[in-house]
Amino acid sequence: MKRYFIHTFGCQMNVNDSLRMSEALSTMSYVPTPEPENADLIILNTCSIREKAEDKMLSALGRYRAVKASRGAILGVGGCVAQQEKDKLLKKVPYLDFVFGPDNIAKLPEVIRRVQEERERVVETAFVDSEEYVFPRADAETSRGKVTEFVTVMKGCDNVCSFCVVPHTRGREVSRAFPEVLLEVADLARVGLREVTLIGQNVNSYQGGISFAQLLLRTAEVPGIERVRFTTSHPHDLSDELIEAFRTQPKIAPHFHLPVQCGSDRILKMMRRDYTVVQYLERLEKLRAARPGIAITTDIIVGFPGETEEEFEMTLQLTEQVRYDNQFSFVYSPRPKTGAALREKDWGPVPHEVKVARLERLQKVQRRISGEYTQAQVGLDVEVMVEGRSRYDATKRFGRTPENRTVNFDGDAPAGSFVKVHIERATPNQLQGKQVAVLMEPTVAPPPVELTVPLHVPAEA
Repeated sequence: MKRYFIHTFGCQMNVNDSLRMSEALSTMSYVPTPEPENADLIILNTCSIREKAEDKMLSALGRYRAVKASRGAILGVGGCVAQQEKDKLLKKVPYLDFVFGPDNIAKLPEVIRRVQEERERVVETAFVDSEEYVFPRADAETSRGKVTEFVTVMKGCDNVCSFCVVPHTRGREVSRAFPEVLLEVADLARVGLREVTLIGQNVNSYQGGISFAQLLLRTAEVPGIERVRFTTSHPHDLSDELIEAFRTQPKIAPHFHLPVQCGSDRILKMMRRDYTVVQYLERLEKLRAARPGIAITTDIIVGFPGETEEEFEMTLQLTEQVRYDNQFSFVYSPRPKTGAALREKDWGPVPHEVKVARLERLQKVQRRISGEYTQAQVGLDVEVMVEGRSRYDATKRFGRTPENRTVNFDGDAPAGSFVKVHIERATPNQLQGKQVAVLMEPTVAPPPVELTVPLHVPAEA
């Protein structure tokens, strides 16, 4: 049997896409291997949200070139860089065999056969028309033994923010019909999953026959599902109906990732974000009133073209005012075909060293706030869904609270259990403690043999 290795970069959508690639490859009698040196097929599932991610891809391709030379392995690139660069990637990397975009995962077996049988280098990056697009249906059996999984509910984005390449790499918004979503969730619940995360580039703009709030509520009613999460959202789609869903359905996890991007109204307008800071805060206040204690996380871009020191200080002030549980913050990186990249010279590029210094200041503030949140948990008993063994200590268990805080703890409850953990120590990034009670047993016993070979390498930012 031939072996494959998938190296995944980037977001949860890419992680989910890698799982769909794995399922497609299984139809060709490929099996996964954890070591690229043993692979007959290597696929890089790429991210283009920042230039650094592209650099990581090219570096990885250089390493895998030796595997191709020694084993004759087939080498391919999928994901957003593939969609962005298309045939230019084959010219840039002469030893690359094929390139395919996110809309063409279903064609992966055909692409590989063309490479093998016709000895041609293949490019499949055409977008599928919205009316014809078919969402890949996940095979629930590949998730057996897990307790949480991603479920795609939409793809693409229509917002065209000036810094973002997603509309060029993922296309226009397409929503998956809600019966398909609920059927996939039910299949996952039947093999023992307790939590699902509904994903899409702009998930709360979902229009698959019902509103996104209604989709969350129906997902929470699927037997066996105890927690429902979602990502990523746009502030202008945070509706009153969605806020009310948080008020009424406790299975919707009390965590909301709401990207603000910047604390300056002028910069937000240049970013093509159609809200002001005041409007963002008003929606956030309603959400917190509906679900007291909800954890809020965000994305922030530092050093956007034209950003002044005063405007950066506004972002610091917003971080202090909102008190995010955590944030994903990055220096601005110009992306091809985006409005900000085309106008950066006119707006005034921020020097790299200034961007880096601002980022360090922002992250220092956020580490302090995150630490204050986690320290406040010390001495408390918290609910944790057990996901398995700790990555840091095989004698401990690992899970997350409803607020999505990571917990490593002493205990013996199997994956899929809900336990009460007494928190004894905390860092800004995790909680530590000991199991004091089992609140809920797993719904389905784990399979007799645990899967030890990963389907893909964990995603890189």
